[in-house]
Amino acid sequence: MNMSLNIAGFLGFGLFLAVAVIVAIIVITIVVSHKSGTSQDSQQAQQIPQPVEEAHADASSGEIQPKAVLTLGEVIKQHRIRCGMTQEFVAESLDVTRQAVSKWETDSSEPSTSNLLALAKLFGISAAELLDGIE
Repeated sequence: MNMSLNIAGFLGFGLFLAVAVIVAIIVITIVVSHKSGTSQDSQQAQQIPQPVEEAHADASSGEIQPKAVLTLGEVIKQHRIRCGMTQEFVAESLDVTRQAVSKWETDSSEPSTSNLLALAKLFGISAAELLDGIE
């Protein structure tokens, strides 16, 4: 009887150790993939195109001031990067593919109205703020 308790204890500890190793591997994988996604976003942030400037009259002085005009895709990308989110995270949050988010950001396609509202909520802004100043 004493021998069977020792074997059962040893097997229990071995199982615990195996689970701990598996959890550690999963955590390391997640951390590494998150860091690589963040570095890609920082590289993308450096490549954000400068907004096209458009002239408009300043009501107080009557002078013409340049006004930034952005596309919807540029606005989405800027808010995503500002919030520290990856395309994958946005895609999972909205239940769309990462490729769909990429197409929105490159102006290859536009999100549906429901996805625009979901994007605004995800970014913590109103839909009006998301659409304000786009070309």
